[in-house]
Amino acid sequence: MFSRKSSIIGLALLAAGLGAQAADWSDTSIGYRYGTSFAEPFNDKDIKKNIFNLTHASGYKYGSNYFNVDMLMSDNNDSPTTNGIPNKQSQAHEVYVVYRHTLDFGKITGKSLAVGPFRGFGFTAGFDFNNKSGDGYQSKKRMLVAGPTVMMDVPGFLNISLLQLWESNEPARAVFRKQGRYHYDPHPMLNLAWGIPLGNSGFSFSGYANFIAAKGDNENVAKTKTKAETNIDMALLYDFSGLIGAQKNTFKAGVGYQYWKNKFGNDHNGPAGDGAFAKTPMLRAEYHF
Repeated sequence: MFSRKSSIIGLALLAAGLGAQAADWSDTSIGYRYGTSFAEPFNDKDIKKNIFNLTHASGYKYGSNYFNVDMLMSDNNDSPTTNGIPNKQSQAHEVYVVYRHTLDFGKITGKSLAVGPFRGFGFTAGFDFNNKSGDGYQSKKRMLVAGPTVMMDVPGFLNISLLQLWESNEPARAVFRKQGRYHYDPHPMLNLAWGIPLGNSGFSFSGYANFIAAKGDNENVAKTKTKAETNIDMALLYDFSGLIGAQKNTFKAGVGYQYWKNKFGNDHNGPAGDGAFAKTPMLRAEYHF
């Protein structure tokens, strides 16, 4: 469980989003990603993953909502090991959920707050949730986030948020503490999220970048220190809607790339090894309803 104080703050802020009025606009899509060199800490093997996602974004009178659920299916290189040998009968599966609600101060006041390079200002709150099975860690991450957001004046959108994170986990692996859910120190994250069309070319550039501060001790018995991490996930997609007789921006496909240094706060120069430093090209596709 989260601390009582952070739970109250987070749930109060989220209530505004969950009780939002009818949407002024909305975009719902399903997507697919595939790569052969995903990485996991304490695992020196390249991992193949098929990732399916459902994404919904919408805007209403006072702000916007964003929801995404990823369903990640690994090959048997992401599995428990016996004497260093992967269990070939096991393949890891994970569900990762993200929700963000942003209150737009300009919409609330009914006045434009645009100034210089800034289109507007707001406040974002939300949560992350995951469950993973079939690997040696089996994370059960729970995280609340909250903090200010600025919206940049660019084609499409570029939002920059400074968020405080309240994160906990309850891994199943025996080497971790047997004291129930483990709470990391509250810590900040600088988040950039963008979706920018590249003129009239049919291409678009989208993604996010998270710069996350260290979060205190790891949950292992040795109490090793976590490290600051950088997680960048970006995609260059082309609009192929015309080839299937659909409206513009219905079907997009292209390439993506994930750069994740010190994944989950694990030092890639320490025991976590190269698996804590992901550099993963991907194929990507998405269909918008």
